[in-house]
Amino acid sequence: MAQDWFIELLKGTGKLLLHPVFYYCLFLAAVLGVSRVKRERKNFTVRAKDAYYELRQLFPLGLAVGAIISIISIAAGLAIPFAAIILVAALTLLLSFKVRLLAPSYTIGFAVFALFYLAGKNVSLPYIGEFFTGLDQKMYPSIAILLGLLIIGEGVLILKNGKKWTSPKLIRSKRGQTVGVHEAKRLWVLPVFLLVPGDVLTLPFEWWPLFEIGGNTYSLLLVPFAVGMHQQIQGMLPEEGVRQLGGRVVGLGLVVTLIAAAGYWYPVASIAAAAFAIIGREAITLFQRIREDSKPFYFSKKNNGVMILGILPASPADKMALRVGEMITKVNGTPVRDEKTFYEAIQRNRAHCKLDVLDTNGQIRFVQRALYEGDHHELGILFVQDEKKWGSAAG
Repeated sequence: MAQDWFIELLKGTGKLLLHPVFYYCLFLAAVLGVSRVKRERKNFTVRAKDAYYELRQLFPLGLAVGAIISIISIAAGLAIPFAAIILVAALTLLLSFKVRLLAPSYTIGFAVFALFYLAGKNVSLPYIGEFFTGLDQKMYPSIAILLGLLIIGEGVLILKNGKKWTSPKLIRSKRGQTVGVHEAKRLWVLPVFLLVPGDVLTLPFEWWPLFEIGGNTYSLLLVPFAVGMHQQIQGMLPEEGVRQLGGRVVGLGLVVTLIAAAGYWYPVASIAAAAFAIIGREAITLFQRIREDSKPFYFSKKNNGVMILGILPASPADKMALRVGEMITKVNGTPVRDEKTFYEAIQRNRAHCKLDVLDTNGQIRFVQRALYEGDHHELGILFVQDEKKWGSAAG
């Protein structure tokens, strides 16, 4: 029996490479990276991260979170009909025009309603129509619980990876002033092993599955779920804003899971869980926007120094442990009030740089470093500044 499980794991993993969402996510992550680099070059004439950054974030943490969800879903005996996998894939492709709509609340939540409408009907689609004819209400609790688990996984990804790095951005305020914001636009792939009703693998335990769907035989399938986020942070430090979003998403996932579990006794609870997931995720986004709009811009031009909007990796500023949100008040003993006076002060002593820095806790600290030939002439700091023409310098 262990050999059968191993064979099914290998077969299920191999089927991942046949799933269109797997390749579409690679393409979409590449598009996100290229568009971000173009915007950063337009704003600052340099890019903060290379265009492959989004691609590098696509899988590593998602694999770990997906493995945990796989263990929980298989141990709980959640059997997911193949029709649901088809609908989630279709909705992923349809909703990808906005990255934030690739959250599980939307792709799986809308799939639950689509299944509710299509179950038992004669769907006249070649090859896949037959998967919808044998569906019944016993499938809804499994899908709804999987939805809750994936929302929790989304929250964990936001907390652990979403705050890892956010992209600096220049925008115009309502008063026409140039201000800075940070944008977190990320895509992850959550590969999850699912039990799909079929005649490939016989479950070895009497208690498994916890309920029957069609029969007692199942096969394992590794399904890639796309998880997207898009958040613009303007009234607080980016890490704080992303952390708040991640915590709310985890909370939403826990509530959805509890509501979905009631579906084993009250089938309508599964539909309620999907509705709550969609409405709750929209409410989180709306609340975040309202809260941000009610706050003054954190990254704006100051009279007593220059605010750090971004730090280029491996630059002198990065090696000096400068942080986003800190304010530089003096350079080599000279007070600075804008980008021009900052660089004028640096040019007075090209061999050494001493900065008076007001950190995010309001405490003054001093940092200094020798400057070497080949160091970034601007120390690798991105400030709130008037937008420069795109393409005027290389990054």
